[in-house]
Amino acid sequence: MNEVRLWFDPACPWAWLTSRWLIEVEQLRPIRLGFRVMSLAVLNGQSPQEHPGRWEPVRIAAAAQQRFGVDVLGPLYTALGTRRHIKRETFGPELYEAALAEAGLPPDLAGAAGTDEFDDAVRASHKEGIDLVGPDVGTPTVAITTPDGRTFAFFGPVVSPRPTGEAAARLWDGVLAVASTPGFFELKRGRTESAVIT
Repeated sequence: MNEVRLWFDPACPWAWLTSRWLIEVEQLRPIRLGFRVMSLAVLNGQSPQEHPGRWEPVRIAAAAQQRFGVDVLGPLYTALGTRRHIKRETFGPELYEAALAEAGLPPDLAGAAGTDEFDDAVRASHKEGIDLVGPDVGTPTVAITTPDGRTFAFFGPVVSPRPTGEAAARLWDGVLAVASTPGFFELKRGRTESAVIT
């Protein structure tokens, strides 16, 4: 069983697509998927004072993790992401409270959006992901820990629309083969379209 961690920012449509792909892969390959918080605001040097909206959803995720443990991040991310990326709702108190309720979490966690109490936790989680994968990347960041204790991380895959079924499993097999190859660093091509969310 490979342990797989995905670092996400709820605002990133590419991370959303990768997360939904990995959830499908979990049904088809021997992986156990977990989620961690990453912040595009931290990545881009955007302070909470300059861009409070960029900080709100990651603060709520960090607060939920701190109070209830890392396992709540998967259901919370699904609730936040479904409202943001599928239903096209705007981040704000109404979305946060509805997503928290859907994830079985108390609505008072929405108050974390407006405080800097969890900013250090956001930065620490972000740093953990970046330290594994290296500079000049962002979300989605994926880390795989094999049964023999080896860990390797990478940015992506950035794919749209996300593959499903056996195509999802084949992509996983290829990503695993490439990412686990010693000395392999990059495989990339320019994006020609926006994220297709389904």
